[in-house]
Amino acid sequence: MKNNSNILSAFSPISLKEMDNVKLLNRTDTKFIFNYSLFDNILSSVKNDYQILTINNKNTASYKTLYFDTDYFRFYNNHHNRKGNRYKVRIRKYIDSELCFLEIKNKRKGRTIKTRTPISDFEHTLSTTSIDFIKKTIPDIEPLETKIWNTFDRITLVNKERNERLTIDFKLNFEVGDKKIGIDHLVICELKQERANRNSPINNTFKLKKILPNRVSKYCIGSGLIYDHLKKNRFKEKFLLINKLKAS
Repeated sequence: MKNNSNILSAFSPISLKEMDNVKLLNRTDTKFIFNYSLFDNILSSVKNDYQILTINNKNTASYKTLYFDTDYFRFYNNHHNRKGNRYKVRIRKYIDSELCFLEIKNKRKGRTIKTRTPISDFEHTLSTTSIDFIKKTIPDIEPLETKIWNTFDRITLVNKERNERLTIDFKLNFEVGDKKIGIDHLVICELKQERANRNSPINNTFKLKKILPNRVSKYCIGSGLIYDHLKKNRFKEKFLLINKLKAS
């Protein structure tokens, strides 16, 4: 995987404090996936439209995530079965800053609502405090257990003109016990907006390259790849596309 520092340096920087105005914890999400070989070309086309989040002179951040689910994979299955009101529960650590959060994502009526609280570090068994926090969002929550680790690198772009953020994740890896799976060729791009706007600069770039929106979840991809027993017939097209992108 080649170094992409040259194209990233073409973006003007934005600080974390300056980005506070576009937190978008209640938002619409539009996701796209593409082969890493297109990375420089796609970013070059929007370098004048976005700023890049830069912390301590670094514009690429490393993330580590631990996902939780019930023993029968309630969250995974709700996503697989296209349930309209569904959740993800995870602990995410921002490696470079050593900040750690317990996060809950609720997908409801086409919107994503994220709540989170800072914690000191990963919890393999959720503390009483963490469980109480989760219950505020998921009152009927059942006992949760660790399911899968995920690591990736991310760049975050902020639109100069409108309330819009763009996260671009790459170097994806999943791990459970001794089983590890890497998907180095895959890039997941998530466009976060207050209201869906199909005339966004990055949207226009994807249209030109015939890259269509694709509902994709890192948790579901990783779990589907690692856990053989899980239902995945409704994810079949996604796995076929991921494999197709590897050959492109």
